[in-house]
Amino acid sequence: MSVAATAKGAGTRAIVSWALFDFAGAPFTTLVVTFIYATYFTQAIAAEAIHGTVLWSRGVSFTALLVALCSPLLGALADRGGYRKRILAVTTLVCAAGSAALYWVLPGQVLRALACVVVANIAFEFAAVFNNAFLPDIAPRDKIGRLSGIGWACGYVGGLLALVAALVMFVQPETPWFGFVKAGGENIRATNLLVAIWYLVFSIPLFLWVPEDRSRVSRAGHVVADTFAQLRRTFSEIRKYRQIVRFLFARLIYNDGLVTVFAFGGIYAANTFGFSLQQVLEFGIVINVAAVFGAVSLGFLDDKIGGKRTIAISLIGLMGATVLAMLATSATMFWIAGIAIGIFAGPNQAASRSLMARFVPPAVENEFFGFFAFSGKLTAFIGPFLLGVLTEVSGSQRVGVGVVVLLFIVGLIALTFVDEREGNRVRAQG
Repeated sequence: MSVAATAKGAGTRAIVSWALFDFAGAPFTTLVVTFIYATYFTQAIAAEAIHGTVLWSRGVSFTALLVALCSPLLGALADRGGYRKRILAVTTLVCAAGSAALYWVLPGQVLRALACVVVANIAFEFAAVFNNAFLPDIAPRDKIGRLSGIGWACGYVGGLLALVAALVMFVQPETPWFGFVKAGGENIRATNLLVAIWYLVFSIPLFLWVPEDRSRVSRAGHVVADTFAQLRRTFSEIRKYRQIVRFLFARLIYNDGLVTVFAFGGIYAANTFGFSLQQVLEFGIVINVAAVFGAVSLGFLDDKIGGKRTIAISLIGLMGATVLAMLATSATMFWIAGIAIGIFAGPNQAASRSLMARFVPPAVENEFFGFFAFSGKLTAFIGPFLLGVLTEVSGSQRVGVGVVVLLFIVGLIALTFVDEREGNRVRAQG
């Protein structure tokens, strides 16, 4: 089946361009937030690893809280003003600039490093809100799962290729490419320039070829008033969207576990199992390969059995993998756990996005994907915060990782109360 055949009103070019935005942004989460810069921060920027882990958790927590509070309002504003692409362009530029700025941050400059990471991460998360909001516009309902999965797979491929490029050009060679040197960690800091350039270049197709629906934009001078009116109307009709509320509550919990895994995966590998930065990169490459497989294969399963069941399967897999990572006594066991996390993390994210796309009412996609971001970030500071606190108190990252398992369990329990058929029915009724 051709890509064009999978969507109504969206040609091949538009769908590929939308998926490329995931490809463009993935290196930021892979290289900066999870594997390279997070590890470099705890081992070189901060005074020592435990203190660096605590500081990193504070930065991730602050980002999550701010994104949660601002996303619904920003989404409603984009709906009423037709600003989706404009806000997406600004946040993309800010994220790229913040990533590039990390190149000039030297060891010991902790606050400067955290400031750059937080600003870039906030912009990245806001950009994801508006990219996700395009999904129900370009995909027919019976293909949403696979298109969401393909988008996530493209993201993992982007992260994978960027990791390989960073390893080959900057980390592994005795003489890094482009005149960079290893003194002062310059070769590691240069990976942030790669992230910035990658994001800017591969995001261009979305702005050129993905159509934006501006048919319901408010009249001039009424955008702000209509924005708040839309939010008030949403809250006044909240009972109508009870399945969305139930789903977002479940996601609020289990996504906190994923945020924590992504923020501390590289740190945990380096500090608990003694992985070198090169080994952390190789670990990230293998996880991304596994994630591509999981996102694509379970994306097709999503369209057959539904988003709720796909999410439940992924959560069960993530629980088992995280427990194995906690209890692993060898690097081999940890590698197995990491591969399993990769296989199930992609489907979890893709199915969550597709389930929301099936539930979201027409004409308010940006606002409701703002609430989607809200659910993913409102309590996303809790996991990183508790991991940091427990790590600090116990002196062991293994103890801190236990928080992740608990979040997956509670999230799965909350998910059982979601009625997917009712959510689809309410959406179909407009």
